[in-house]
Amino acid sequence: MTNKQNKKRLLTGDRPTGKLHLGHYVGSLKNRVAMQDQYESFVMIADVQALTDNFAEPEKVRKNVLEVALDNLAVGIDPKKTTLFIQSQIPEIAELTVFYSNLVTVSELQRNPTVKNEIGDKGHIFKGGNVTFGFLGYPVSQAADITFLRANVVPVGEDQKPMLEQTNEIIRKFHNYYGELFPYPQGVYGEIARLSGLDGRKMSKSFNNAIYLSDSPEEVEKKVKKAKTDSDTVNLVRFDEVKKADVSNLMQYYSIATGKTLKEIEKEFKGITSYKVFKDQLIVELNNFLAPIRARRKKYEENPDLVWKILKKGTAQAKKEAEKTMKLVKEKMMIWY
Repeated sequence: MTNKQNKKRLLTGDRPTGKLHLGHYVGSLKNRVAMQDQYESFVMIADVQALTDNFAEPEKVRKNVLEVALDNLAVGIDPKKTTLFIQSQIPEIAELTVFYSNLVTVSELQRNPTVKNEIGDKGHIFKGGNVTFGFLGYPVSQAADITFLRANVVPVGEDQKPMLEQTNEIIRKFHNYYGELFPYPQGVYGEIARLSGLDGRKMSKSFNNAIYLSDSPEEVEKKVKKAKTDSDTVNLVRFDEVKKADVSNLMQYYSIATGKTLKEIEKEFKGITSYKVFKDQLIVELNNFLAPIRARRKKYEENPDLVWKILKKGTAQAKKEAEKTMKLVKEKMMIWY
């Protein structure tokens, strides 16, 4: 096996605003599990980022730190291979965010597509003044998250591409002013660009339209039975994101659960005369896929002290790396006295 010192470094993470779902799995979790042998891997529970739009509900964020850790361990993150840590316990990230804030203009942040979309989703507006400084600036914090570890690769969903571009722009400016220090991180994106909720809308806890990695067999069955299809009576299971968007979305769920291609799924269900046949099999396949994830989660749920021990140890390891990076940063910026 490759020596740890010779491995490139991977950083990714999750905002603890709720349990993780199938969209999180296909967007990032699957890749981070597959890559943890090849890279020196770090997974951050981004509680500070979660507070940017949950600042009035700190108890929600605190509770979900454990839930997100459980979900990562349940899908196969191995604490012997991957360092799990909590963002707020690394003060160097906040310090680096302050330094980076001088390298980004307000107009750049306002143009960031991910920020614009999230502001729209949450009903915020720039004009009128209800966008907080923290929310607008979280791409700067995200750049600090990635660079404090001098990460080489970042497994994320497609929607995070603008954030990674912002990070690389900040690195370029830092290098121009202070000298070379950081690698330019490359994104590793999920195989499905966009996975919608079971009702065709964006996956959201408030819509109750996602399959969560911790859902029981009964919850999966109930949700899938209610999932949207369409009124087409010919070639029911056919991938067409324009004419059959809802069915196509469910086919992607089936693909995630089974590993089958969309063409294979079309062939499997060719000639069926009721969506019930497809949905019934989708329920079976999703529950087969989730069964080992549920089993691993249950073991950790029964021993929460072990999970906190993993987080404490991982956070201490990440803190050491943060201290090394900040010494180098301050030397470059001529503020190491």
